[in-house]
Amino acid sequence: MRDHPVASTWLAALPALVEEVAERWDLEVGQPYDGASVSWVAPAVRDGDDVVLKLQWPHPECEHEAAALVAWAGDGAAALLAHDPARSALLLERCTPGDRLAERPDVEPVGVFVDLLPRLWTEATEPFRPLADEAAHWRSSLWANWSDAGEPCERRLVEAADSFLRDLPGSQGEQVLLHQDLHGDNVLASDREPWLAIDPKPLLGERELGVAAAVRDFALGTERRAVLDRFDRLTAELGLDRERTLGWTVAQTIAWAFGSGHAAHHYATVRHLLDR
Repeated sequence: MRDHPVASTWLAALPALVEEVAERWDLEVGQPYDGASVSWVAPAVRDGDDVVLKLQWPHPECEHEAAALVAWAGDGAAALLAHDPARSALLLERCTPGDRLAERPDVEPVGVFVDLLPRLWTEATEPFRPLADEAAHWRSSLWANWSDAGEPCERRLVEAADSFLRDLPGSQGEQVLLHQDLHGDNVLASDREPWLAIDPKPLLGERELGVAAAVRDFALGTERRAVLDRFDRLTAELGLDRERTLGWTVAQTIAWAFGSGHAAHHYATVRHLLDR
């Protein structure tokens, strides 16, 4: 984040923000968790209760995370305990033991997604960004991002994403609240429920986008059979339109791939889907 002009300013102010929020909410804050990329997240204690403090670098994808957590009210997702929008700070329920679904080979992950996703697909309106607007944003920069990244994948993958982003937004089904990044690292074991979703990047759109992150989750297997099995089971068990699900998965996966540290896995996922 130090290489990003706006993010580096936020990063420099972060220690003071942590102190301010800790004082406001009377927190004892521990060492931050590893692995966060655009937020600072740490365990904390308030009035003897275990909680989590999350300070976000303000950017569009996380803009309405608090509103999504309020809408879900702890049903299938970690509960929001307090919110300081001026500091982009959230106080969250701590999931205990907190194992990530992606790190539990003893658990069948698709069944967990099939249980959680319908509970998160609630009716909602404001303030969430429509999927159609987000798709237009993805499409507007798709080819420039591919070029700037050095054309790292075949043109046909970008052409497919472009085509889906042109055709899908205007013909969507029922609009629901989507967690557009529900993969195995964003589902944690909890003693309140077996599994809870965290870190929503909320959108308002049709359900078929909602499984894209699970289909491309490289931690759950990147070989052709593993990807197609996840796609087949999720679409069948959740009653989704297969072609629309494929289109949204290809479109979002390519749109997100060029700036990702896992781009090669994402290109492989798209090849498997297009060549199925």
